[in-house]
Amino acid sequence: MSLHRLASGVLLPGFHGTTAPDWLLKRVADGLGGVVLFGRNVVAGTAEETDAQVTALNAQLRGARADVVIGIDEEGGDVTRLDYGRGSEVPGNHALGAAGDLGLTREVAASIGSRLAACGVSLNLAPSADLVLTLDDPVIGVRSFGSDPVAAGAHVAAFVEGMQAVGVAACAKHFPGHGASTVDSHAALPVLPRSAAELAAVEFVPFRAAVQAGVRSVMTGHLVVPEWGPEPATLNPRALRVLREDLGFTGAVITDGLDMKAVGGDLAEGSVRALVAGVDALCLGGEPLDDDGLRWLVDSIVAAVESGVLPRERLEEAARRTAALGTPPSSVDGHDPSLGLKAARAALEVRGDLRVSGAPVVLDLAVEASIAVGDVPWGLGPYLSELVPGTTVLPPSSSADEVAAVASGRTVVVVTREAHRHAWARDLVSALVKIGLDLVHVETGVPGPDLGTAARVDTHGGSRVCLRAAAERIAAAGT
Repeated sequence: MSLHRLASGVLLPGFHGTTAPDWLLKRVADGLGGVVLFGRNVVAGTAEETDAQVTALNAQLRGARADVVIGIDEEGGDVTRLDYGRGSEVPGNHALGAAGDLGLTREVAASIGSRLAACGVSLNLAPSADLVLTLDDPVIGVRSFGSDPVAAGAHVAAFVEGMQAVGVAACAKHFPGHGASTVDSHAALPVLPRSAAELAAVEFVPFRAAVQAGVRSVMTGHLVVPEWGPEPATLNPRALRVLREDLGFTGAVITDGLDMKAVGGDLAEGSVRALVAGVDALCLGGEPLDDDGLRWLVDSIVAAVESGVLPRERLEEAARRTAALGTPPSSVDGHDPSLGLKAARAALEVRGDLRVSGAPVVLDLAVEASIAVGDVPWGLGPYLSELVPGTTVLPPSSSADEVAAVASGRTVVVVTREAHRHAWARDLVSALVKIGLDLVHVETGVPGPDLGTAARVDTHGGSRVCLRAAAERIAAAGT
């Protein structure tokens, strides 16, 4: 195989559009490893319309080469691509962890996988095997199964088993684990305040569970472990040796997006360094590339081999492992659209005395979602309005006094996404409590401290079904 084809074979770029451009189809035919699909590649519409469009797109790609890798970030919950325009039909990891039913986690993963298989996707960049180790983490949050490494590991393994049972490769991410980080690697380089021994005892537990469950790929995080040197794990040979030798992983290692700020520098240089370190597939999807951009990367990798910086054997190994993720999945009749709401209901936690007087007043305190989540619809107002006629939905900019003026004795439902990380949201809830309103707090992120409301509803996620489950519970509490 030519060097240019080998170099093409380790690239997983993103692209613009809901159909495959001609230049991309030519690249696929000439050996491009694969692509990663994002929300920009999916039309907004019903599930049937979305799936039909994605199936047609993937048929174009597989028409150019049958074994092209087609990846997607379909974690469920807050991070969704197929349901980007309307919110996920399944709860995410934290909700599944809160439900505490491994069989349910396995079923949800199999349902997601069946849907992806029917659409022609061969690789799902999920699940997140990160732990919640600090409430200040800005990027993982409800994408994690929880804080307990053993319990989270069991759910990671169940998710991997459910996904791969229907023929779609799973990917445990983001090794060595984002849990203790307070920096979003999309924006800057996190340095983990953890020793290698602490990581081995805690963060590695879910990754070991994934490896033991036969996970076919692992994604590196752009995370610095001081004892391993100054390079993030994606570029760090020691990190990759730990994954291979200590955890026993033999499948494909995939980078997190190499265009993220945490990697920095030249994209071509980062690509070569990752391959030299031991990574197999290079994820380049955050900023879509065009034909010229891909040619530049391929030429840069070829030049690194020709100059002796990157051994040809290392590139051949990486291309071989990447190609193994492209096996077209067989369409499996296991997708259950009703399963997500069942799981979301099981995850719901209510504290305090939940009673609702009259048609409620809803205040959705929207905050900017992380880049990984994107602009997915969020908010309880539409769901509660559907179930309880007369519900008033206030603008998120409403002050405490404005809310009090509208309430007039009715229950106020204030909805947050990790209020503990946003002082203005936390302060507004506290101000409403001081006024003495009949107040219900719905938290859709990782639950933080109690803010003194009469009742608290924790959904453990902001997906469509999590919001619907909360609306159902609140509507049922009406007096």
